[in-house]
Amino acid sequence: MVVYKSFTLLTKQYNEMILITEEIEKAVAESGIQNGIIAVISKHTTTGITVNESLECLESDIDHFLKRLVPENYPYNHARMLKSYGSTAGNPTGHLKAHLTGNHCVFPIVSGELVKGDAQDVYFCEFDGPAKRTISISIIGE
Repeated sequence: MVVYKSFTLLTKQYNEMILITEEIEKAVAESGIQNGIIAVISKHTTTGITVNESLECLESDIDHFLKRLVPENYPYNHARMLKSYGSTAGNPTGHLKAHLTGNHCVFPIVSGELVKGDAQDVYFCEFDGPAKRTISISIIGE
């Protein structure tokens, strides 16, 4: 059986990390699938999905790390007029940070429960907000 769900977030900041573990666990419970896998995927190219320990100090460290790797004031090629879009591309840092974090995660489901480490939580990462964002979830199993 395959169950597809999605949910929408309204992000509030240009860069932010939002815990979505509870939404994922809820989707698993509602699916009725006992054994299988769940794939969580962001539908946007300037956002990420990542798994880490949910500590405020670690969130801050990740934010500072990404800002050092992808500074706002670098002369990126993407920061120019895009004729195909009819506007200026002003979000190269969002694309690059999303490239670093990835846009998905996958977990096993055993006996109707999401199988993850005790310190693992799932984050939705906004790198070009605030915006309305959609996360899609595919649960595959029996």
